[in-house]
Amino acid sequence: MHDTRMITEGRLRRFVDERLTPAIYPRTAPLTVSAWPVPDEPVPARQAIAQEYLPFSVGEPWGRPWSTLWLHVTGDVPANWTAPNGRTGLEILIDLGFDGTTPGFQAEGTAYRPDGTIIKAVSPFNRHVPLAAAGGDRVDLYVEAAANPNTDKDFTFAPTPLGDKGTAGDAPLYRLTQVDLAQRDLVAWELYQDVWTLRGLMGELPEDLPRRSEILRALERMLDAVDPDDVAGTAALGRAELADVLSRPAYASAHAVIATGHAHIDSAWLWPVRETIRKCARTFSNVVALMDDDSDLVFACSSAQQLAWVKEFYPELFGRIRKKVAAGQFVPVGGMWVEADTNLPGGEALVRQFVEGKTFFAEEFGIDCQEVWLPDSFGYSGALPQIAVDAGARWFLGQKMAWNQTNPMPHHTFWWEGIDGSRIFTHAPPVDTYNSDLSGAQLAHAQRNYREKGHGTISLVPFGWGDGGGGPTREMLAAAHRLRSLEGSPTVRMGAPSTFFERAQAELTDPAVWVGEMYLEFHRGTYTSQANTKRGNRRSEHLLREAELWAATATVRRGVPYPYDRLRRSWQNVLLLQFHDILPGSSIAWVYQDAERDYARIAAELESIIADAVAALVGPGDRPLLLNAAPHPRLGVEPLAAGPVTEPAGRVDVSPSGGGFVLDNGVIRAQVDRRGLLVSLVDHASGRDAIAPGAAGNLPELHRDLPNRWDAWDIDEHHRRNVVELDEAADVRLETPGPAATVVVERRFGRSSMLQRISLDPESPSLRITTTVDWHEQEKLLKLGFPLDVRADRSAAETQFGHVFRPTHENTSWDAARFEVCAHRWLHVGEPGYGVAIGNDSTYGHDVSRAVRPDRGTTTTVRLSLLRGPRYPDPATDQGEHTMVVTVRPGASIADAVQEGYGVNLRPRIVPGADPVAPLVRTRGDGVVVESVKLAHDRSGDVVVRLYESLGRRAQVVVEPGFDVRDVHLTDLLERATGSADDAMLRAGAVRLTLRPFQIVTLRLVAPVARTPPHGRGRRLS
Repeated sequence: MHDTRMITEGRLRRFVDERLTPAIYPRTAPLTVSAWPVPDEPVPARQAIAQEYLPFSVGEPWGRPWSTLWLHVTGDVPANWTAPNGRTGLEILIDLGFDGTTPGFQAEGTAYRPDGTIIKAVSPFNRHVPLAAAGGDRVDLYVEAAANPNTDKDFTFAPTPLGDKGTAGDAPLYRLTQVDLAQRDLVAWELYQDVWTLRGLMGELPEDLPRRSEILRALERMLDAVDPDDVAGTAALGRAELADVLSRPAYASAHAVIATGHAHIDSAWLWPVRETIRKCARTFSNVVALMDDDSDLVFACSSAQQLAWVKEFYPELFGRIRKKVAAGQFVPVGGMWVEADTNLPGGEALVRQFVEGKTFFAEEFGIDCQEVWLPDSFGYSGALPQIAVDAGARWFLGQKMAWNQTNPMPHHTFWWEGIDGSRIFTHAPPVDTYNSDLSGAQLAHAQRNYREKGHGTISLVPFGWGDGGGGPTREMLAAAHRLRSLEGSPTVRMGAPSTFFERAQAELTDPAVWVGEMYLEFHRGTYTSQANTKRGNRRSEHLLREAELWAATATVRRGVPYPYDRLRRSWQNVLLLQFHDILPGSSIAWVYQDAERDYARIAAELESIIADAVAALVGPGDRPLLLNAAPHPRLGVEPLAAGPVTEPAGRVDVSPSGGGFVLDNGVIRAQVDRRGLLVSLVDHASGRDAIAPGAAGNLPELHRDLPNRWDAWDIDEHHRRNVVELDEAADVRLETPGPAATVVVERRFGRSSMLQRISLDPESPSLRITTTVDWHEQEKLLKLGFPLDVRADRSAAETQFGHVFRPTHENTSWDAARFEVCAHRWLHVGEPGYGVAIGNDSTYGHDVSRAVRPDRGTTTTVRLSLLRGPRYPDPATDQGEHTMVVTVRPGASIADAVQEGYGVNLRPRIVPGADPVAPLVRTRGDGVVVESVKLAHDRSGDVVVRLYESLGRRAQVVVEPGFDVRDVHLTDLLERATGSADDAMLRAGAVRLTLRPFQIVTLRLVAPVARTPPHGRGRRLS
């Protein structure tokens, strides 16, 4: 039996390769080609078509990296090429020089009609362009050929110059291999699909299963029936021999698969954003062309940004997409502007991902997405369930947790509970890919892997070429139809994600629950790589807070027009840069050159908006006024207001000590030794020293950083065993005294240098450390460590609208795998009655560890990951100068940590003016923080205030509007009706609310002159 199977499979392989595949295109004829090379960046189709084209031959090299070559393809269909009985179809076959590997990571093409409208794309496994022509007809079309380099087709992660247009070189990458007119033998093609499906299924069945032997014998009969010298004439006989085994229905207990067409298009990765725009056109044109031929295909498209690009640059294609959306085939999903990273963006930014995404889908298609769709994001924040549910989502799809290195997730379909208690019904496809080709191997894996066996029977399989785009192919659709009900295989139905979720939720009446973040045990380096981009993101988020606050205040107080469009454009630019391969630092150099320019433009635009609003608010004058955009008082100015600066009354005493200095402002005392290290940090209220005895903080550490594979993505555990402490200083000196006392520390190491300014302000409860590094190390990781005299069993790290607790021990494999974690603006470690808060202005990667000292005391060490030097995909990652601010606050509670985080990220803004500015809203209630003050998205003129409970406990808050308010409405994150009349009450000019731990609340304050918004505002609560 075994020998017979091996002989049959060998015979089958040779038949398919040598006879059947060539028989699919029995006739081909060369076409005439001429070409126009685009001088630089891509141009629109109509502009390209109007150019002068010169003769070009198959076999010629073309395409310096990132260039574009337009081909004009012409010819005549031979008069004797007919299609009797519909057996053959007429196509053009194009091979741009494909290397046979995955589409989307090499040359790509788009076929156009002479009028500039798109036909479809061409790629390695989708090379055909269909023709509605007959014998004697003229062929005339254009192909936009993109010479995108394959930066690492085998993912060896070797450094490459190809990711930077300036270093990629000029040598042609490709050679035009084929431009032929061809007849496709439809019967031979169908036989190929029969064989592919059965061969894949047979390979997954147990050897002793009768079904496997039945398929094997049927394939043998097929081989006997088809004449290898006349495949065209006998292919139908071969299909007849396979008909019986293809018609056997699936077992009643077979796993059920909903197959959703998909093309996960990374909005930037191993290509720049400008190329993603073309990838979207290629993929979506493929999809709508397939839908024209197969009404069963349902395709899920997750990114509003990508469809916005198509609307702008390919309006005719966008019109075709609209029709397919209306038909229920092209399904917008996810409701986000992009498939964002969820670890790094701030809370308001994640909210705006949904606001902008859902608004676009609603305005363009009348769609309100019910699911969040994030198959490839690098772990999922514990704050996401609340944000998703409050944005109107019912379901969540994520796949990346299948990549965990240590601990597999225990469920595939479950309730996911966030930090506030919100739950969302969640699915992780057990097929373990979002790029399925519906092969027997993948479907069998989904069935075996499914962890809800005995409780559920259904999973979702996203199928189609992805990452670099491409989407489903006609071969995949053929497989889906054959697998609709086939013995030995899961059943396959093409359908929308909503179809899956409705069925899964109906059959799983009591799903398991996963509580808190879904930490990805992989790609931990994405919290640190590309520091400039992370700094740009953090700065942009806080500038947007300021711009909206002061612009809204200027509108209400002074009648200044609110800059809706400018702010929306800025938000959309920031949201795009939060895509899960941009902000995490895992893209090519070109992407980060663009990102840094974009952040500079965003900052300039927002500073302009702030300046205009503030000028209108404070008026002309010379009085120094502090603009306090923070949710806490600052230098005597209440939150969200502008007022005269109250200079601290205290002073900072400085005294030399053993080659270093002691700084004391009466609130805290810090000692910096001759090495520039922090050997003592005492808060006078408790008298405790935060630094562990005999240890030193502010300690730079240089770790060997050689990940096992994924350079920019990963920090692997072994980095902890290879570290050099940079505890020698070239100079430690006291800066000329001013209001603050500052110790300057200089260090040199490797090819790099570091300058630190350790500053203490009068009356400040925290020490500020500003670190500037001229970084020229590669494959190294720079951390800044603080060993603290605190016995902390867990750390608290800020996440969106709250914080997460993580163990500092390694009791379990889950604890041990969490050796590098993400925190936003602060991290806190404490024991009952005492804690230390560490704030930052641009750092996300942290680690927290414990050690027991000989005296049986416990040291908890917090390290911030400042810089890395991975060489792939950007060999110059992080090279150059960086400045980062860290603050250390001893004797701090979590409430202090929250305040510290806002304080270090909202830089003091002092302007000359005449008039103080009262806040639009005041709040009274411990732990409740105002996150956003803006005008309503629908341009009604209503003021929207978003606030949240920040300490993880139930809280009462009073919100007092600082202007005339006619009504107050409680809304969801999209400012739509929610809640009941008991949730809030406007009495005596104030709104009183009770918030559960970490709850987000959005209030809409309706001014007397406000008009009714186009789609209705939130439910009235007074």
